[in-house]
Order: sequence, then C-alpha cells, then structure tokens
Amino acid sequence: MRILAVGVATIDIINLVERYPPEDSEVRAIERRIRRGGNAANSLVVLSQLGHNCSCCGVIAGAPDSAHILDDLARFDIETRYLVRDPAADNPTSYITLSRQSGSRSIVHLRCLREYDDGDFSAVDLSGFDWVHFEGRNPLKLKHMLGRLASQPQIGVSLEVEKPRQGIEALFSLPALVMFSSGYARHRGYHEGKSFLHHIRNDLAPGAVATCAWGEHGAWGIDSKGNVAHAAAELPKTLVETLGAGDVFNAAAIHTVSAGLNITEVLRRACRLAGRKCGQRGFDGLNDE
Repeated sequence: MRILAVGVATIDIINLVERYPPEDSEVRAIERRIRRGGNAANSLVVLSQLGHNCSCCGVIAGAPDSAHILDDLARFDIETRYLVRDPAADNPTSYITLSRQSGSRSIVHLRCLREYDDGDFSAVDLSGFDWVHFEGRNPLKLKHMLGRLASQPQIGVSLEVEKPRQGIEALFSLPALVMFSSGYARHRGYHEGKSFLHHIRNDLAPGAVATCAWGEHGAWGIDSKGNVAHAAAELPKTLVETLGAGDVFNAAAIHTVSAGLNITEVLRRACRLAGRKCGQRGFDGLNDE
C-alpha cells in the first residue's frame, strides 16, 4: 500500500535520568541522544517496516539539523519530495526527560516553524496513494485537506487526535479511521475508552472505525457497526521507554484496518506492537512478525 502522512518531523533531544527530578532540582543525566521524532514521521517509520511504501508531507526548515531528519527518513526508505522547505525557520525541537526507573517521559516542545496548510497540500498529486494519514493539527486548514479527499473514496483516510484543538471536532465525520489519545478523551471528561467511544460514535462518518489507546490499560475501539472492543496492553518484561508508543499503535492500527481486520484483532496487534516499542529504544525492528 502507498501511504502519505501529513504532519511534523522534529529533532528530539533526549536526556536519560535515573528518575524524574522534582521541581527546582539539579540532576545528572546518564546519557543524551539526539534523534528524529514527530508523530507522523514516527508512524511512517513503522509503516515502512510493515511493508508499505511511505511518503512524508509537511514543512521542514532549512537549518543544518534538517539533514538529521532527512537522513533518518531515508534510512527507512521514506520519500520526502513532498516536504515543503522553509529556509528561514528552525525545525521543531522536543526536549525530553526520560526516566530509566519508570520508562516515562516528559516533553518540552519548541516550535518556530509555520504549519503545513491546504495551499501546500493542493500541490500534492494524490493519484498514486492508497491511504493518507493526518495529524490533527491546524483544524481549519485540515478541513479543506480532508475535503479534497472526500471526492476520492478509493483513498483511505485516517486522523490522529492527540490534543484538544479549537474546531477539531468538526473533522471527525470525514476520515474512515480516527485514532484518539487518552489525553483527548480525558479532556472531554472520560476516564476510560468505552464510554468515550460510545459518546463519540455519532460524530463519526457512517462506517468509520475509531480507536482510543490508554497506555497500560490497553486500548478500546469501535467498528463500523458500532461494536466496542477492548484489548489489554502487552507490556514488555523491562520497560525501556514509552516515547513514541502511541505513534507505533497508530501505525499498527492503519496497517490492520486497511487490511480489513476486525476491531478486536486491530486492537490486539496494535497493543502488541506498541508494547514491543516500550521494551526498546527507538523504532528499528518494529515489524509485524
């Protein structure tokens, strides 16, 4: 399957500490790593390893650290010709504190780069793609991008809803697959995924599928007939890092929904792959074997 993902690619600066420090303290980092990040880019790296032909679409700066992003995407055979260059800007940077004790992470994100918009997207030739995935950013512009795909029903469309953004609810009726975070569900006042998905069902397109991943509590999903399923989390023996686990879950959901699997199997396989990610550093070796 040929997949295009619209979103961001970032520079991640990861400081590993023994345990997360309290406020107004000073701790020594065990090590520092710099790598490419970003939700859409992370998901593409996994989808490529699952056998898909992937392309990345978004804005990238002209700064020297762009080479780090582009080289890493090339390492996973991800096409970058649809990236829009902004030579005067800097790439988004995430400063991440990663606890070795718990595997959890805290992120401070700096963004000085313009958002990708519908004008940029209008230049993309969609005829060669089977699936287009969007990060839930810039809802007003994103509505126009999703609207363009409404006239091409042969192309599958997915949307990641990670954070509450003004106007994002107007997008829920447009994709075939909507993937919600637990953070968004909590923002809406829900404490587990089943009741949230029951509530959100009427906002989805007829026949659409939705998921809601909830970390160590597993994930819920609702299928095209309104049936809600749950899969338990599959945690590794040793928790190494949770960074990017949600992006891995989303990639596995796209992979399995597009293959026509039932919602229970979609959730099971997505939880399994996300759990494997939590037991390792980075995104290498995350296939479906």
